[in-house]
Order: sequence, then C-alpha cells, then structure tokens
Amino acid sequence: MMTKSHPIVIYSIYIPIIAFLLYYGIAYKQIPPGKEALLLIAGFLSWTFFEYFLHRTIFHMVVETERAKKIIYKLHGVHHEYPRDKERLFMPPVPSLIIACLVFSIVHAAIGWNSLAFFPGFLLGYLAYGSMHFAIHAFTPPKYLKALWRNHHLHHYKTPDKGFGVSSVIWDVIFGTVPKKEEQ
Repeated sequence: MMTKSHPIVIYSIYIPIIAFLLYYGIAYKQIPPGKEALLLIAGFLSWTFFEYFLHRTIFHMVVETERAKKIIYKLHGVHHEYPRDKERLFMPPVPSLIIACLVFSIVHAAIGWNSLAFFPGFLLGYLAYGSMHFAIHAFTPPKYLKALWRNHHLHHYKTPDKGFGVSSVIWDVIFGTVPKKEEQ
C-alpha cells in the first residue's frame, strides 16, 4: 500500500498548499503579483529539470546490494513492472510530502520568502507531471500528448536508459537521451 496513491489524494494535498503559499506570499510578505507570476513560472520550469534528474539518476540508479535494489524497486521498479497500475502513477503521499518539505527547505534557504511563489510553481509542475503520467499510462493519449506518450512508452518497453522526461522532453534533448528513430 505504501507504493500506491490515487491522484485525487495528491491533488487534495497539494492544491490547498499551493493556494495558501501564493496567498500568504502576496498578503503577508508583500510579493508583488508580477514577481509572484514570474517566480511561479520559474518554479514550474524547475520542476521539469528536477523530474528528469530524479528519474534518470535516482530511479534508474544501478546499485549492488540487495537492500539498495529493494529500495530502488519500491521507489520506481514496481512502476516499470506494473506500468498500467493507475494507483502507482503518482508518488504516494508520505514520501511525496517528505521530498516536498526537503525541497521547500532548500529553496527557502536559497531565495527566502520568494519561495512562497517559486515553490507553488514547482508543485504545479509536479501536479502537471503526475496528471500527464496518469494520462499517458491510463488512457489512449490525446494528440497533444502523443510525443510525450511515445517517449515514455519507449522508455518503458524498449529503451529504459533513455526518455526520462515525462512532462517535457526538453532535458532529454539537452542531455541526448531522446530515443533514436531506429530504437522505435
């Protein structure tokens, strides 16, 4: 059960947090709305790199010990074994909240109260990623998700060492991990 979560649970946790942080930033820390919007966009874009980096370096880490293999399997391997399991397409609440708290702490230490606008963008990126990941695995993809679906499908079934971006292929392009045409 610790590896499963329904999307509604994740939305119900993060949407109020996003709304509260944005409100608090404007109402109590006097972050101007224009600056808040720019920080929100920066946070959203930062999510795409974080997602790529985490997926490539942590979730697909090659480890030696049996204990480490079990951890990696529980973190991500189970998703590769059961890619159509709709309850394994978002990270479960407990590890998700732990990671979110760590990221917020780092961001707040780096940019102070601007984190009240940047971090909601980061969380919106996470929700967009999770929503796309859910759509890619659970449904026939709509046309606008076809390229993302293709890359992620190839990642699961043909090239697990490529196609790490789910909500964006920009980092796959930058780091040369887009599946090649001959691998399709």
